[in-house]
Amino acid sequence: MPRTTSLTDDLRENEQFRRRTIVALIIVILMVSTIIARLFYLQVVNHHHFTTQADDNRVTVVPLAPTRGLIFDRRGRVLAENLPSFTLELIPERVVDLDATINELGRYVDISQRNIQRFYDQLQRKRRHDSIALRSHLSEAEVARFAVNRHRFPGVEINARLLRSYPYGALAVHTLGYVSQINEKELKRIDQSNYSATDYIGKIGIEKFYEPLLHGQIGYQRVETNAQGRIIDVLDSTPPKPGKNLHLTIDIELQRIAEAVLGDQRGAIVAIEPATGNLLSMVSKPSYDPNLFVQGIDHASYNALNTSADHPLFNRILRGTYPPGSTIKPIIALAALEYKKINADSSVFCPGWYSLEGDNHRYRDWKRWGHGHTNVEKAIAESCDVFFYDIAFRLGIDHMHEYMSKFGFGSITNVDISNELSGIMPSRQWKRDARGLPWFPGETLITGIGQGFMTVTPLQLARATAAIANRGALISPRVVRAVSENGEEATTINLLETSSEQIQLKNDKHWKNVVEAMQAVVHGPQGTARKIGQHSPFKIAGKTGTAQVFGIKQDEIYVKEEIAERLQDHALFIGFAPIDDPQIAIAVIVENGGSGSSTAAPIAYQVLHYYLTTLTDYGT
Repeated sequence: MPRTTSLTDDLRENEQFRRRTIVALIIVILMVSTIIARLFYLQVVNHHHFTTQADDNRVTVVPLAPTRGLIFDRRGRVLAENLPSFTLELIPERVVDLDATINELGRYVDISQRNIQRFYDQLQRKRRHDSIALRSHLSEAEVARFAVNRHRFPGVEINARLLRSYPYGALAVHTLGYVSQINEKELKRIDQSNYSATDYIGKIGIEKFYEPLLHGQIGYQRVETNAQGRIIDVLDSTPPKPGKNLHLTIDIELQRIAEAVLGDQRGAIVAIEPATGNLLSMVSKPSYDPNLFVQGIDHASYNALNTSADHPLFNRILRGTYPPGSTIKPIIALAALEYKKINADSSVFCPGWYSLEGDNHRYRDWKRWGHGHTNVEKAIAESCDVFFYDIAFRLGIDHMHEYMSKFGFGSITNVDISNELSGIMPSRQWKRDARGLPWFPGETLITGIGQGFMTVTPLQLARATAAIANRGALISPRVVRAVSENGEEATTINLLETSSEQIQLKNDKHWKNVVEAMQAVVHGPQGTARKIGQHSPFKIAGKTGTAQVFGIKQDEIYVKEEIAERLQDHALFIGFAPIDDPQIAIAVIVENGGSGSSTAAPIAYQVLHYYLTTLTDYGT
């Protein structure tokens, strides 16, 4: 019995082994077939797809920032440049924990809360594979400390970047402007692809107006990276196209002198070349250092600037609107001569006041006891208010509005800087629209001495003064005279459409009448600015102005010492020189400076003297 049982089991076990072997073989064949099919699918069918995907993981396109164009003054001195700076940057998608990484980086590099806040601000508007700066201007010691520990910070690099710098600091800042980081509003209007490698954009001034020229065109690199994302090879590249360099009409040494003579006073100075409209100097004080804004100004510093009672951020050249005072009297006189309301010999008796017929109100002259019999030359030289009350009444506001508008008052000058204001050249229609009231005769009188509703900017005054120097050519002022690219000579081109309108007179002799009267202001024995003309080596045509900030009652006397400093008169002066060959025209406004004769005229003279005797050797 035991032997029969043994034979039966062997046969069954052999059969069972054979079947299992067949099954296993089938499974193996199926698995190998599946693997081969999968390999065929991956290697053959989807070869192109996965090759591309692998390249994408290995190859990265890196945008290259263009070098921003430089800005030079008229003599080739650099006013805005790009300085190299070591910058600590993070690529967010390659950093596992941003907070922890930034915290750990603080052990080797000095990182402020402002740096961190700025980093996260940029993170919100950038893609996670973009490199974002955490700290700029690293010291050599900081670079060395990070380099030793670099292996501990995947996704963190130190790169050399070019950052904007203004070597003259606050000098001419309201003209130059500054660059700073792009904000959300700007991001919506710019070509984002062209700005993908740069975080900065011109905010105000020349930097903003000529942003398209200064920025340049972005370039690209295709680079091969390792598993840590670090670049191991550059496959190919398209170099960026640098921005163009701008050459200004401003002379930075004249600017330095003009800012120095204005000192700590609030005000503006505009010097212009009459024949071309080239602006030689544009001063608005107080000012501020534009370098503070490049990397983002801290809140405390910005609040200090923004809340200052002196408004250092305010561009008085383009946006300061002031009553022109007596500086417009030469143009009012021209209008009266042209409309034949007076001639060169017409005389008005000045007892020290003027009244309209049937009106008891007395419009006072600055000289309480009067100027006596006064013709147009004496009226301009001694700034007789009564004479101009009288001719303003004869002209009427309609003629005054029409004639003053020809000199650019009430309109922007179209200078190549943004945000210019037009001031006010009042008319009946203007008052009806702005105030809903009719025009009154007394308002005509005070408009004749540059008071009332009329306001002008310093730039408008300088342009109108240049038009008198040109005997009628009213030219658009310009700050940029030429452009160049790296390695090329500067080329003078018309970046903008310029205009030159000729103010035609019915009788050209009237220019002579007015200019001779303006000469008497400075060089006449009773001229209101005679002190600056006493030792001048060149002849100056000028006009002083003293503009009231607030009105006083008819019987009150203006006593400067009894009035708060912010309510005291503005001091003004306009002029050009040399009279026979005008090289420079100027407008000066000193806020609450008091008398135009004692405050504004000496400031103007120092600027004129420096320009004509030092920079041009004229008249020496």
